[in-house]
Amino acid sequence: VQHFIVFVDSRCSLDLNGEDLQCNCTWKVYKLNTNINNCCCSLLCSSRPANSGNLISRKNTSIMSKLLFILFEHAAGYSLFSVKEFDEVASLLPQVESSVTDISKFQSVVKLNAFQAFRNGPNSLDNINAIAAGELHPDLHSFLEKEVPKSKKKVQIILGVGDAKIGAAISDTLGLSCQHTGVVVELMRGIRQHFSSFIKALTETTAGKAQLGLGHSYSRDKVKFNVNRVDNMIIQSISLLDQLDKDINTFSMRIREWYSYHFPELVKIVNDNYMYARLANLIGDRTKLTPDMEEAIEEIIMDSAKVKAIFDASKSSMGFDIGAIDLISIQTFCRRVISLTEYRKSLAGYLTSKMTSVAPNLAALIGEQVGARLISHAGSLTNLAKYPASTVQILGAEKALFRALKTRGNTPKYGLIFHSTFIGRAGPKNKGRISRYLANKCSIASRIDTFSDVPTAIIGEHLKQQVEDRLKFYETGETPAKNLDVMKQAVTEADSAKGEALKAQKKLAKKEKKRKLAEMNGDPNATLDTTNGDMEVDGEEPEKKKKKKKKDKGNLDQSMVTSEGDVTMEDTTPAKKSKKKKKQTEEESQENEIENGDDCSSKKKKKKETSGMDTSLNVTAEEGDGSAKKSKKKKKKSQE
Repeated sequence: VQHFIVFVDSRCSLDLNGEDLQCNCTWKVYKLNTNINNCCCSLLCSSRPANSGNLISRKNTSIMSKLLFILFEHAAGYSLFSVKEFDEVASLLPQVESSVTDISKFQSVVKLNAFQAFRNGPNSLDNINAIAAGELHPDLHSFLEKEVPKSKKKVQIILGVGDAKIGAAISDTLGLSCQHTGVVVELMRGIRQHFSSFIKALTETTAGKAQLGLGHSYSRDKVKFNVNRVDNMIIQSISLLDQLDKDINTFSMRIREWYSYHFPELVKIVNDNYMYARLANLIGDRTKLTPDMEEAIEEIIMDSAKVKAIFDASKSSMGFDIGAIDLISIQTFCRRVISLTEYRKSLAGYLTSKMTSVAPNLAALIGEQVGARLISHAGSLTNLAKYPASTVQILGAEKALFRALKTRGNTPKYGLIFHSTFIGRAGPKNKGRISRYLANKCSIASRIDTFSDVPTAIIGEHLKQQVEDRLKFYETGETPAKNLDVMKQAVTEADSAKGEALKAQKKLAKKEKKRKLAEMNGDPNATLDTTNGDMEVDGEEPEKKKKKKKKDKGNLDQSMVTSEGDVTMEDTTPAKKSKKKKKQTEEESQENEIENGDDCSSKKKKKKETSGMDTSLNVTAEEGDGSAKKSKKKKKKSQE
């Protein structure tokens, strides 16, 4: 067997599939980094015949060179770097890794071509959000179009980016070939380390401040949400509610066991833990029960028969006497349990209010607590909306599911949904059906709550009615309404409710604006009308009156200057206000006539005189205008 060794130049492209060769030999190809003068490929064989000649000839192919540019996104702006000798850099990857730390070596490889700073903070935040989402911002689009050269026949332009998503967006819109792996990662690391040395105006401290400010604004923007629609509060409140239920049960059992040493008969009479704790705190020593305490005990129990039983049992109790110090400790513990139960009630009310604002459709369909448990188990409302109905159906029964899959038994039919009233009301044969149907409706309700701008519970109420109709269908065979008809009606009602809600929000926004304006002006008499829903500023009325008085004085002064021809008339007040004032003045005049008949006539005369003065002012103003024009004409004639 003859073995051939082929020396191939790096600039030549060969086809080594055996098409150009009439030989069945084993090939070993070596790539040389040195330059070959004649740039041709030769074949050397130890046992080649003398007349065989060259077995391989170079193909006439065009040489394609590559240029690598690196796009680097900084908190200060976009920068574009060019890499020298890309082929050598790509082949010498370990050397690049070692030269990253040395700035002199790194600057010999990488050169800054262009830099575009962000205009302001919001602009930088918009650009970074677009990059994080894998979208091409218009600023970046214009920057790349301006600075990156286009590929030619013999030159291929490659753009190195830090993320595959932004690379795909750039290649789709601009048609540039992007690379985010290999040597690009090490070059980006070096640029990030020595970025301040490439730009003279940017120091390390200013770059750090820019990064810190943009990081704070980016995190603030990511956490920005509607405060009234926060599902995290629901998750924490439902977990706290479950923990409080466990703690109150254990504490109440401790109270029953502790206080039973003194009054064991009370446990059988009162079953409720909250009532028992209140009674133990109120009664204290059973030997000191008096008829005066009967009303207070009846307020707690709300049953007169049980009150009599308590008094009878206290007289013939089997318990032993208890010391004063022990009784004080029991009563303090009872007060703590009472406060915990009261806090649990307030927390339940808070949970219902949050569920009605965050997920009203889910709360209307399945209840506040069950809906909150579903959200908590899923992690968030958006995660619950992403789940299919089959996952929602067995959510909370994962252990039973995997046990059934492992043992090849029956899978569970329901998880947390079992706590709803629908599955308990269904028959044993229909529990799986109704749980499947309820899970479908829950997934629809969660998706509506997640993606709706204005939350309303109308669709959830219609979904609940559908589940009720399906229960009736399983029990009696009554056919329910079609889903299409129900949803059409629900959508129309929801749209009308959304319109009303938007109007209410606009009114509230107007009220807040008016209140802020009143506070900015510093009006002490600014009051808010809660009944009519409008703002009325009492401090503005006297200012308007003062302005009108000043206008009247100005009119009087102008009437004196009409003869000279300099007349400036101001606008009068609107007709509506004048009508209201006339009515007010007429009512005041009538009252004054009743009280003082003689004074009334004098006031009317004065009013007539003032009205006559106003009309005369208007007439004199018009005459003054005419006289001024005539005087100007006479002067012109005299000059001519």
